[in-house]
Amino acid sequence: MNKLVIFSTALVFASCGIRNKQTEEVVVEETIETEIGDLQLEENEEFEVVLPTERPVYRATETLLTDLIHTKLEVNFDWEKSRMNGIAWITAKPHFYETDSLILDAKGMDINSVAIGSKKLNFTYKNDFLRIKLDKEYTRNDQYTVMIDYVAKPDERETAGSAAITSDKGLYFINPRGEEPGKMPQIWTQGETEASSVWFPTIDQPNAKTTQEIFITVDEKYQTLSNGRLVSSKKIDGGKRVDHWKQDLPHAPYLFMMGVGEFKVVKDSYTRPNGEKMDVHYYVEPEWEAYAQSIFGETPEMIRFFSGLTGVEYPWDKYHQIVVRDYVSGAMENTGAVIFGDYVYKNDRELLDDNDQSTIAHELFHHWFGDLVTCESWSNLPLNESFANYSQYLWDEHRYGVDQADYYADIEAKGYYQTAQMQGYHDLIWFDYDDKEQMFDGHSYNKGGRILHMLRNYLGDEAFFAGMKNYLQTNKFKPAEFHQLRLAFEEVCGEDLNWFFNQWFLGSAHPNLEFRHELDTINNEVDITVFQKQDLELSPIYKLPMEIAYWDGNGKHVEKIVVDELEEAVSFPVSGDLEGIIFDNQQMLLAITSEDKTTDQYVHQYYNGERYMARRDGLLKGARDKENGQQLIIDALSDPFWDIRAEAVKKASILKGDLKTQGITILRHMVQNDPNSSVRSAVLAKLGNLLDKSEINEIYAYTIANDSSYSVVTTALTKLGKNDPESALALAKDLESEKSSKMLSGVGQLYAGHGGPEKLAFFQQGLSGGIVQGFDKLGMLSSLTYFLSRQEPAIADQAISTYEEASKTGGFYMQMFLPQNLSYLLNSFDRQISMLEIELGEHEESENALYADQTRKKIQEFNSVREKYNALLEKVSEESESDGGH
Repeated sequence: MNKLVIFSTALVFASCGIRNKQTEEVVVEETIETEIGDLQLEENEEFEVVLPTERPVYRATETLLTDLIHTKLEVNFDWEKSRMNGIAWITAKPHFYETDSLILDAKGMDINSVAIGSKKLNFTYKNDFLRIKLDKEYTRNDQYTVMIDYVAKPDERETAGSAAITSDKGLYFINPRGEEPGKMPQIWTQGETEASSVWFPTIDQPNAKTTQEIFITVDEKYQTLSNGRLVSSKKIDGGKRVDHWKQDLPHAPYLFMMGVGEFKVVKDSYTRPNGEKMDVHYYVEPEWEAYAQSIFGETPEMIRFFSGLTGVEYPWDKYHQIVVRDYVSGAMENTGAVIFGDYVYKNDRELLDDNDQSTIAHELFHHWFGDLVTCESWSNLPLNESFANYSQYLWDEHRYGVDQADYYADIEAKGYYQTAQMQGYHDLIWFDYDDKEQMFDGHSYNKGGRILHMLRNYLGDEAFFAGMKNYLQTNKFKPAEFHQLRLAFEEVCGEDLNWFFNQWFLGSAHPNLEFRHELDTINNEVDITVFQKQDLELSPIYKLPMEIAYWDGNGKHVEKIVVDELEEAVSFPVSGDLEGIIFDNQQMLLAITSEDKTTDQYVHQYYNGERYMARRDGLLKGARDKENGQQLIIDALSDPFWDIRAEAVKKASILKGDLKTQGITILRHMVQNDPNSSVRSAVLAKLGNLLDKSEINEIYAYTIANDSSYSVVTTALTKLGKNDPESALALAKDLESEKSSKMLSGVGQLYAGHGGPEKLAFFQQGLSGGIVQGFDKLGMLSSLTYFLSRQEPAIADQAISTYEEASKTGGFYMQMFLPQNLSYLLNSFDRQISMLEIELGEHEESENALYADQTRKKIQEFNSVREKYNALLEKVSEESESDGGH
């Protein structure tokens, strides 16, 4: 070799977290002669040394110069200008070193004055930092209270955002002047990550904690919500009221919350073990008051369950939940005052298809992991989000059974694999991110939840939940880092767990495992080999405790093994034939796996596997077995878990002979009687391939008229639309009055492909009214776009105001996808113009003046409407660029 790269230096620094941009190659000439294995450096040969050029990035926990003790706020609002007038009293003390200064985060404000008591203080306000010169030097034993008079102006500052939290405006005035019909004027806040300092001065870091109280002055018609308990509500002159909320226990500033609007408050309660009643209220818009209990009614049981599971009683004063418009994230765990986006609004029929209990559980569990014990830095965010993610598994397991929990756990794992592949792999505890918003990804949530599940399986339930309790009790009302989590578990179980935390919390990516097995008939053994095939530049060689289950003449055997080498071989005694084998018997590994099993072994796995994923894989791969696969499908149609029944339905088309006849009979019964709407939808889709058109159309029509599930009705409507559009359109007409986001979105899909110009009003009402919400509204916009691509230019001209309104008030995701919809329409116009120009040429060639004039007129109409849509697209694109892409 002419050059030898000295890898040892590179590896040392790579282990410290250096990325590519932080090293450069340096060519060094040496007169040496050395031998490394078969490699030999000759005299005067060049070799490369990789040297660091800068210190590695390390996102350290914020240094606390000052301890916040108490934050008192008095606020009122200028709705016309979207401003908030505030007075803040900040009680604080030096953390350790004496100081005569206080530095606070305060973003985009007007600072009118700062004082201690009656004494005005000097201050400088620059780059969103408020630097206050105190009246004297204070020691860590001294407290002081600074008063700040200010104006918050959230709409007048430059904002940013991310995929997880689409804006950092902090304080949001929604339709403040009542200009948008169907949208209730309201005010709400969003503090995570560091946006609370938009509406009050503070130390806006997760390792700061403070008690809190707030006096909110509003018109009497408004309800208010904040953290803690409502101490008083007093009417004052001018038809106004002052609500006083007080949070006596310390929490991080990003968890401060405020909400204002004409909400209806549906009251519920939770009974503590000592018999004390705690308020659990649901804040919703008036038209959703009747459904609030159906949406949120499981909350008291969740509080009871999680209090018992953690061994720590719910620690806060109350638990209220509020649903707001134009929310910038999914939901937020503000202490005792959780915010949800309007996607949770569902009527009773919609709740038959889908509920948001996993999100409700997630935000509630944060009140232990995040609110009670808070990650001390954003690098440690998985201490908050991994546990909240795993709470969804715990609740599903408790409420719906382990199959349901495993089903969604598999979706979570796949979500991590997909997002990590697209966005890149990194350590779970990530100290060298570019932006803190990157922490809100499939690692902190999905991967972290799966890691906790593996830890639970390794330690056992008793030790795992005792470790959780130890962590919470040891660190309550304090910030923590992941080492404290490890130490809490080690104290309980008595084992050094660095091996687990190093590979999963400080390591990247995941195992890639290949399982092979072979029956040794001479020694009556099954020989199993496990290969670790992951990229070792990304991942370590893992230590993986797991169980292997196998069946022989003596029944089932479960063996515990530990895989900690690149190639791990184990053998177990077998009596007679090896009937079946399941690697990772608990189905808990976060790993990409491949196995060398036969189809008959997969058939056996379906009938004998205890966990959902084992039975599902047994069905999917065992169905290929020519001898036993057909009966397997028939049997799986009656599986106790709905998703396996749905997978069996998809396989029904491969049934043959008498089993096909039997399968169709079963499907006919299932389409009306299966308790799960996803299964009924799958059956409708499959029967369309198995029955003649007239017969299946009757089933579609019956389903549309009688099924309780909107998703099933939508499936039937879509399928009928393909077979018999006129009948589908007639039935859809009666569904236009349904107050269901899902149903109206489904009707929109039908009209997109088959509706006439008279259906434009349906789309415009759906997009401007208050019923269609969230991602359904995006679907409705896409349906309108396809609908317009089939219409005359005059109809597209009438619709442009709808797109203009979406560009102004549609929210982040609507505005994100609006250019895509506009571009689709422009391409559609171009295609139609090109076709008309060809047609015009033919008319001119045949000297057909009448048709030529008509064609020219239509081309002009298309060009005219095209210019309008193109101008809107350019405007939307310019605004997006001026907003920094947010």
